[in-house]
Amino acid sequence: MSASPTTADALKAVPLTDDVLAYVRDQAPPLSEVQRTLVERTLALGGVSEMQVPPEQGALLTLLARTAGARLAVEVGTFTGYSTLALATGVGPGGRVITCDVSDEWTAIARQAWEAAGVADRVRVELGPAADTLRALPLDPVVDLVFIDADKAGYVEYWELLVPRVRPGGLILADNVLYAGEAASPDATGNARAIRDFNAHVKEDNRVESVLLTIADGLTIARKKS
Repeated sequence: MSASPTTADALKAVPLTDDVLAYVRDQAPPLSEVQRTLVERTLALGGVSEMQVPPEQGALLTLLARTAGARLAVEVGTFTGYSTLALATGVGPGGRVITCDVSDEWTAIARQAWEAAGVADRVRVELGPAADTLRALPLDPVVDLVFIDADKAGYVEYWELLVPRVRPGGLILADNVLYAGEAASPDATGNARAIRDFNAHVKEDNRVESVLLTIADGLTIARKKS
């Protein structure tokens, strides 16, 4: 049974005002010129730009990849490539990122950014349904880090395809696990319901230990057990 938040717990939850968010982002490494250009170019796409991870989350992806000593990362959902760039930076020279998407238009923007950042040789784009790409990967548990950030209805399938391929001690990350807070409702529908079901699936998976963080739109970090 889950514990209800206490008054003391509530005092630990800092309201994320614009000023607090600006302060948080100021503590992250400054954006490179390539990152700044990519953010601006993505914003120019309009409403879909909300799919790009925020700068502080990108910095976290790089930090986690480096902390895990990741040499092979798999990403589900490329969009314009900001998170891919973060992962490619984290795996370092000689590391690899396999990233899955269905859009030539968006990944074309991504490729230009990776080239400008000097990490294009670390990235392999797989265009097509992500589940097909993941099934085609070797079953050997050699993946060091996974980042799932694509269609919400597919999260459980992607999880089940990827967990066996992650090495013991490797990390599985999933984005948007709060879905603007809607996933917290028992009456959630649509994508929010898919995310709520995914969260329950992860919580009950004894192959991993996991935590759901409130960064951005919610980020699950799971570690595959030995």
